[in-house]
Amino acid sequence: MPKTVVIDGRAHMLGRLASVVAKQLLAGLNIVVVRCEEISISGGLVRQKMKYERFLKKRMNTNPTRGPFHFRAPSKIFWRTVRGMIPHKTPRGNAALERLQAFEGVPPPFDKQKRLVVPDALQVLRLQHGHRFCKLGDLSASVGWKHQAAVAELEAKRKVKASKFYVAKKKIAALRAKAAATVA
Repeated sequence: MPKTVVIDGRAHMLGRLASVVAKQLLAGLNIVVVRCEEISISGGLVRQKMKYERFLKKRMNTNPTRGPFHFRAPSKIFWRTVRGMIPHKTPRGNAALERLQAFEGVPPPFDKQKRLVVPDALQVLRLQHGHRFCKLGDLSASVGWKHQAAVAELEAKRKVKASKFYVAKKKIAALRAKAAATVA
């Protein structure tokens, strides 16, 4: 079974992160993207909301329940962006898409794992200084995603827990270094 890579979506550009993820999925990696609500999109919130509302108007004329489906959750928007970069109607593309998981926040199995960043997609390296951008979570909340507050609350709890763990880890590392110095 191939290795699972956990990517922290915070401060990554949506399209650039999606293209790197799509390429790695097709290469056979299992990828988990956490904190999808913190992914950035270039262009201000008002502009992005107008674009998304134009997308919401696109529907099947005879039976709208048959699609296209307009996902509101940030993880599903990211998933759909990646789907557009994969030949998802072929068996190979479908298998690649099944290897992708996307989440808002950092759910329990992944909060204890090392999270990676993608330098090619980082906002600080890719978006020019002074240019407008918006967060995927804010866009989602403005077009009908109802769980932004709940995710923020859970993330705050997780960060408190993680900071306590980190303080304890530093204390243990200092004791271990002190013990190694006394032995040597």
